[in-house]
Amino acid sequence: MRKLSLPILLMLILSSCSDGDLQIETIDFDSVSPESCDDLQAATSNLLFKINDDEALILDLQSGALNNGVVGETITTESTVPSQSSITYRIFSDDVSNNYFCDEIPPVTPTVVQEIEAEDGTVIIETTADADNTNFVHTISLSGISFVTTSGERITNLTINEFGEVTTVVSN
Repeated sequence: MRKLSLPILLMLILSSCSDGDLQIETIDFDSVSPESCDDLQAATSNLLFKINDDEALILDLQSGALNNGVVGETITTESTVPSQSSITYRIFSDDVSNNYFCDEIPPVTPTVVQEIEAEDGTVIIETTADADNTNFVHTISLSGISFVTTSGERITNLTINEFGEVTTVVSN
């Protein structure tokens, strides 16, 4: 009986897992459009976010990153992370809405379960005027974004290369 109980005990110990560690395998926001709370301005910093159920990807663009440029030209702007712009990944206790970011006093729930700041990368913004020359269209891409958890684990399966498109008004 002792010979049989030792292998069973070893198997139980080796197959146990920790419920305390939150494992992030993929950060995927490709099918989600970026949102903002206010009209985007070329001369100020801008907060953009993407919500995917109980997750959010937050991009805080440095002032002037949305460069309106000149009608008829394409302008490319780069902003480094984290020195100029920042990218934050948050996991919430439940589904989150844009009210969490846009209300003057954020709702009490859901709460942030985990927050990870990007430690490296580049935000690339390509700006062109739309067909009517009334708005500038800013196509935002992310390159080399690196998230490292508090336990030192690097999140490697990132599918967030294309952040999305936003517009600003052409000023006269």
